[in-house]
Amino acid sequence: MADWWRGAVTYQVYPRSFQDSNGDGVGDLPGITRRLPYLAALGVDAVWLSPFFKSPMKDMGYDVSDYCDVDPVFGTLADFDALIARAHELGLKVIIDQVLSHTSDQHPFFAESRKDRVNPKADWYVWADPKHDGMPPCNWLSVFGGPAFQWDARRKQYYLHNFLTSQPDLNYHNPAVQDWALESMRFWLKRGVDGFRFDTVNYFFQDALFRDDPADYRVKAEPEGNPYGMQYHIFSKNQPENLLWMERIRKLLDEYGAASVGEMGEQHHAIRMMGEYTAPGRLHQCYSFELMGYDFDAGFFRDRVEGFFKGAPDGWPMWAFSNHDVVRHATRWAKHGESAETVAKQAGSLLLAFEGSICLWEGEELGQTDTPLDFEELTDPQGINFWPEPIGRDNTRTPMVWDGSPNAGFTTGKPWLPVKPEQAARNVAGQEGAQGSVLEHYRAAIAFRKGSVALREGKTRFLDLPEPVLGFVRGDGEGALLCLFNLSPVALSITVSGVGAPVGPSLHAVLEGDRLTLGPNAAAFLPVTGTVAVQD
Repeated sequence: MADWWRGAVTYQVYPRSFQDSNGDGVGDLPGITRRLPYLAALGVDAVWLSPFFKSPMKDMGYDVSDYCDVDPVFGTLADFDALIARAHELGLKVIIDQVLSHTSDQHPFFAESRKDRVNPKADWYVWADPKHDGMPPCNWLSVFGGPAFQWDARRKQYYLHNFLTSQPDLNYHNPAVQDWALESMRFWLKRGVDGFRFDTVNYFFQDALFRDDPADYRVKAEPEGNPYGMQYHIFSKNQPENLLWMERIRKLLDEYGAASVGEMGEQHHAIRMMGEYTAPGRLHQCYSFELMGYDFDAGFFRDRVEGFFKGAPDGWPMWAFSNHDVVRHATRWAKHGESAETVAKQAGSLLLAFEGSICLWEGEELGQTDTPLDFEELTDPQGINFWPEPIGRDNTRTPMVWDGSPNAGFTTGKPWLPVKPEQAARNVAGQEGAQGSVLEHYRAAIAFRKGSVALREGKTRFLDLPEPVLGFVRGDGEGALLCLFNLSPVALSITVSGVGAPVGPSLHAVLEGDRLTLGPNAAAFLPVTGTVAVQD
């Protein structure tokens, strides 16, 4: 089906942390292949693999030195082919990361580019002369701290790095760079991948005049832990040429019937930009970090979901509450529930009720929480650079917990990040088949979404309800559902009409006559039988 991605549920796998097959403490492709039946049984439609390409691993694979080969720590191309074949046998699609806005500084292209200003790759990266006083050409900042320009004595120029100094940015103003990127994608499409997730999709182009980014228009009372958030990034990224590049990518994907999802790395207008990037002829779907913060109230969720479809009726979002870059939502939102498990189950029901596509982060179906780590245990450059705040990314990337054995069944060796008791207790074996477990709730919620035309395809109509109740109707006519959520740890009661008794992945919801009791962190899916009315 050409539009299989529309409304689909994708599961993000972090290869280093999913399953180790050889005892070296690092997850790998054969390990993922071994665990694919688990994902098929969970009910997801697709698997997104974070980077597994050759890399010096300065940023855990997001610094690529060879885009057409597998890093030995993860296996071989033959292992990848076996993974694709097994996934397709199980009915799973496979999406792989594409980290194309920058390379590793150990990529052969950069080694050539930095030699001098006249070599064949001289214009393949973003180089800039210093100002007369020796300073960088402008004030752009790196996401990982400090200036976004690094001096190179070979060329007597600065090069741009939006992330680590070991991650120089490619120059997409050069058409040859675009052509190369398309051929790199074609390599994987020919091997059978079903689509791509594009890292930092709004970072490909920068202002060619190197104009300064202004200060963030939202005045800060005090400096942030990461000063990157103190600028309004209107020149260092988000350039109009980026959208034309999306259209070139889409033409290639259409040749193979492949899907795409973009990561919108933006802190100001992410919802609007998700719509721009998924307009017809561009990316199929896009996600941002809008729902991955600490906000947890009805008005917030309504504003983001409703705002997307009002602003981009022809676009398509992918919604996620967590991923490999943020604190897990069972930890972030813990104060809004009686326990991590309570919050996790409600979050699963809520997320899987949204219009759009859905992405789950490895372990969230277990109610997994962030792992407290000591400084000496960190590997993430972001976490190390900004210790102790903002919290780095290692805390969410600790290994998957499969059972109660040493190292939770992840490895027979020493895991690359520790598996601590609190996380190990939330393991697959302990929850599988256990009534009321987070895992079984997720399985039920995914199955319910798959079986509901309203949840897969139906439009959303939000209801005007007071906090902490979020309510909306999905779909029209037969099969339509009223979805209600009590986003608080305190029980409440409301009057409803035009609906039947709660069904599917409902939680702590009891309908007696026209009174619906919503317990702490309740979720209610009510079949629409007439004209829906809800009153507090």
